[in-house]
Amino acid sequence: MILFITSNEGKFKEVKRIGETFGVEVEWMKMEYEEIQGSDLEEIAIKSAELLAKEIKKPFFIEDSGLFVEALKGFPGPYSSYVFKTIGNNGILKLMEGVNNRKAKFKAVVAYFDGKGVRTFSGEVHGLIATEKRGEKGFGYDPIFEYKGRTFAEMGDEKNEVSHRRRAIENFFRSIAKDRSRTQ
Repeated sequence: MILFITSNEGKFKEVKRIGETFGVEVEWMKMEYEEIQGSDLEEIAIKSAELLAKEIKKPFFIEDSGLFVEALKGFPGPYSSYVFKTIGNNGILKLMEGVNNRKAKFKAVVAYFDGKGVRTFSGEVHGLIATEKRGEKGFGYDPIFEYKGRTFAEMGDEKNEVSHRRRAIENFFRSIAKDRSRTQ
């Protein structure tokens, strides 16, 4: 059993389903925690996990993600949550007006505290910034992030099969499964 610390129930349900396919039982600890600000997702995730480890002594993991737009030199990147709350999708689309290079990526980082130290696992998905919002499902930047011709919002639950979060979580669970097989 591993604790997943997040305040987002949808994120927990997605991660729990992935865990089941790897034989990893995930328990939800609904909790908001201070996200350290910084210029690197891994650094932020590690520092956040280290702070949480001072109060939570058993194994747990957290996940942080960001949208990185190539033409904006990686912006909003690790500031994605704040940027979404302040200017939203319309603000990103405004910044991208007249820009031909629309390449972008979503990146997710899992920080796992095993009781002794913190390890990280990442996942990425590459796509484009759409020219307009499209789709009804999803949250955050999903309506403007296009993957193979459709936005994440247009993909609905299918997005969870290819997402950056899924890739990071799968990398993490593979490592956990490998560690368990070594100790048996």
